[in-house]
Amino acid sequence: MIVMKFGGTSVESASAIERVARIVRERIDRRPIVVVSAMGKTTNKLLAIAGAAISGTRSDFIAQIHDLRDFHSREARLVVPLAERAQLDRTLDEHFQELTELAKGLAVLGELTPRSIDTISSYGERLSSYIVSLAFGHFGMDSAHLDSRRVIVTDRRHTQAAPLYAETYARLAAVVPPLATHNTHKVLVMGGFIGSTEDGVTTTLGRGGSDFTASIVGAGLGAEEIQIWTDVDGMLTADPTILPGGHRVKIISFAEAAELAYFGAKVLHPATVIPAVEKNIPVLILNSRRPEVSGTRIVSEAVPCSNAVKSIACKRKITLVNIHSTRMLMAHGFLKRIFDVFERFETPVDMVATSEVSVSLTIDNAERLPGICDELRKFSEVAMEEAQAIVCLVGDNIRYTPGVAGRVFRALDSVNIRMISQGASLLNLSFVVAEADLKRAVQDLHAEFFAQLDPNVFERNGRADAAA
Repeated sequence: MIVMKFGGTSVESASAIERVARIVRERIDRRPIVVVSAMGKTTNKLLAIAGAAISGTRSDFIAQIHDLRDFHSREARLVVPLAERAQLDRTLDEHFQELTELAKGLAVLGELTPRSIDTISSYGERLSSYIVSLAFGHFGMDSAHLDSRRVIVTDRRHTQAAPLYAETYARLAAVVPPLATHNTHKVLVMGGFIGSTEDGVTTTLGRGGSDFTASIVGAGLGAEEIQIWTDVDGMLTADPTILPGGHRVKIISFAEAAELAYFGAKVLHPATVIPAVEKNIPVLILNSRRPEVSGTRIVSEAVPCSNAVKSIACKRKITLVNIHSTRMLMAHGFLKRIFDVFERFETPVDMVATSEVSVSLTIDNAERLPGICDELRKFSEVAMEEAQAIVCLVGDNIRYTPGVAGRVFRALDSVNIRMISQGASLLNLSFVVAEADLKRAVQDLHAEFFAQLDPNVFERNGRADAAA
């Protein structure tokens, strides 16, 4: 059995859903379970409806709801069998009536709570998974819809809930096999991103959580493979929005993939690998628009590679915070006091560099920074630098290859490096530059570390690099 997850761009329209159906049908003998995201930008549209509701513009949110219903109805009717159209219309009516009543309630309250955000944003996956399940029948597959809230059990941290694994795995084992076995294998279609508390309150796993759902389902059911179908050919040696033409990484370890995901690689949700790692299930990143490309395979252990670096990840919109206190010279507890402040304000830190009286660190969410700085200034001097970016070189060989830092500094001799960190994970070398210097930094590093490629690990711009 395999789990196949398709992102929003893979199910954004009738033609995209038809393409997904072909991909799934070609793998029907592997007993797929399919997890889908909301269609296109539906989640953004749902949150826009919520925003219009609490601002009191009734005509706006009613019009937006009608537009969203028309979109789902129009695309669905192109791929849903004629015999299922009446049931489709009833289901759409039920969902959008619920959504309208919810928006009206938000308009009365004038407030959007985390629980309300989860409820309203859940409609995208609930609708897409239902539509895709009907479409599979139209394209010759025996299929069934499974509301993920029946099986993905989470805690009560709305908008970023954590799965309760024991309860979730027990429900998956109880619910899925009877649904999936009906003479021949029945393809189950589930919505990603959504779950519910033990008492049935709707929750979400956070934006991008559909990858996480697929990994949880795969781990809970003992899948042989988890496939993440998106709109790129796999993981690349550089962020394509910064450096087009990067090379495809054919195989990479879980640990390396997690580092890349955390430091800005958008192909994979950072939490996705956790259940897969625990169950030692390979994860594949594949392109639904180019299914013939073999993508990137993520495995438990790094494979031998002649390149020191596997990929360059970037995180933009970073704030660098420099904290200095001569009063803490030879005193203990300086770091504890600093991180106690960040803990109280629930603000995570990405990178840290320290000396005896100075600490530099980066954050990617500056929403609570004014309050943090007020607290820090009670015992230190604080300076901030905005519009910074983290550049992260990731590779298992970084820990074994001498001179990597020297190569970085030579490649970036014309770029001002504001901060550098190496050693925490042994898999990455990270540093901070101004956002204005980011593109040049990535270009220079890519030229330095990927002039030659190990053909067992990389594919050069879509073709095997036989000369490496």
